[in-house]
Amino acid sequence: MNRIATKMSTTVDYEQDGKQTGFIRLPHSVHRSAYGWLPIPVACVKHGQGPTVLLMAGTHGDEYEGQVALSKLICNLEVDQIQGRIIVLPMVNFPAAKAGLRTSPIDELNLNRVYPGDPEGPPTMMIAHYVESVLMKMADYALDLHSGGSSLHYLPCTIATKATDAGRRDQVKELMQSFGAPHAFFFPSGHAGGTTNHAAERQGVLMVGTEMGGSGTVSADCLAICERGVQRFLAKVGVLKNASAAVAPASTRMLHAPNFRYFCYASGEGLFEPVAALGDEVQEGDLAGYVHTPEDPGCEPTEARFEASGLVVCRRTPGRVIRGDCLYHLGCDI
Repeated sequence: MNRIATKMSTTVDYEQDGKQTGFIRLPHSVHRSAYGWLPIPVACVKHGQGPTVLLMAGTHGDEYEGQVALSKLICNLEVDQIQGRIIVLPMVNFPAAKAGLRTSPIDELNLNRVYPGDPEGPPTMMIAHYVESVLMKMADYALDLHSGGSSLHYLPCTIATKATDAGRRDQVKELMQSFGAPHAFFFPSGHAGGTTNHAAERQGVLMVGTEMGGSGTVSADCLAICERGVQRFLAKVGVLKNASAAVAPASTRMLHAPNFRYFCYASGEGLFEPVAALGDEVQEGDLAGYVHTPEDPGCEPTEARFEASGLVVCRRTPGRVIRGDCLYHLGCDI
């Protein structure tokens, strides 16, 4: 990891007791503002001795349930409810979140692929470096709240990558159960260490993520699951006292994708007609949908079929597709 100190600063004091709100200043020198900075919103609530929890949303700017849930949490948290410290970033990738885009409009980078970042790099790399080298250094636990964004819609679930250490895997599973989403999903490896999950594992932070709805909007049911889950997570790790939603109402179904055969992709360009629905149980070889080419009249549609068996966890939202677009992905029981 790059050992150069961050060039970012903050208007809050992470060591100060009480409730503070402010900004992390991301240096941004451009034509209209020679010595300017971009304001990444941050809140810190600290009271007494206890664990430190890092809560993040807006890693992808078009994923909204987490941004809403954490905005409401900041307003509602009282200092005397806390035993320890909670650091909240409701729009951690501020340029992307402000624009409502998955990637930053400044440098076109995906924050969840570039950890550990670079303090000398473009804005997204600087954010990743600050999160891993400053905030995760303080944290014992973390939540990174995602949803399907503009291109996908998910069943509400907690997510993680498969930790190499069995003890860590068991702890992550326990935190997933405490969150109380209907499903938990473990992604296959394949992002070369560049996600927040990988950053947390490098820093010894126990972290869980979420996928809550999507379609470029806020779904009321997923938002409610997300809000209650955050409360349960905070209570489980011992930082939130007297949480009314501390006990998960039902067990979470544990799922994983052993490999990328559990992901179904478009094989050509056209309009996607889905056949399978979220929550369907499908078998290898089942029809997933069709890709039509209305620009080529009389051309038969191309079939998309599943290459594995499992539960439909996620489905594409936009109708227009090109070769390589993800149409579905599946999970099977662990």
